[in-house]
Amino acid sequence: QVQLVESGGGLVQAGGSLRLACAASGRTFSSYAMGWFRQAPGKEREFVAGISGSGGATYYPDYVKGRFTISRDNGKNTVYLQMNSLKPEDTALYYCAARNSVHRSTTEHDYIYWGQGTQVTVSS
Repeated sequence: QVQLVESGGGLVQAGGSLRLACAASGRTFSSYAMGWFRQAPGKEREFVAGISGSGGATYYPDYVKGRFTISRDNGKNTVYLQMNSLKPEDTALYYCAARNSVHRSTTEHDYIYWGQGTQVTVSS
């Protein structure tokens, strides 16, 4: 069982930056690939970034590539999402998730543990 707690959300102006963090419980954090997803009001949840268990492989969809960076510190059981050049359309509730595999995935259903989410609001 893995418990995930996100932090770092908030209100920021367009063009600004935020860094989200997700702290995980448990002693085998490196055995879980991690992902960040987001859900805006009235929209489906979408994939934002993924990272393998070792941190050696990452993946981003086109709409955040070059602006967002996912990283992890396995010694601290924490995964991060650095978000730069934020746009109003990035406004959403951001979730971190863990899957029971070291291999990263873009598919929501591959992830079995989810945090409660942290709100990111980007004003224009």
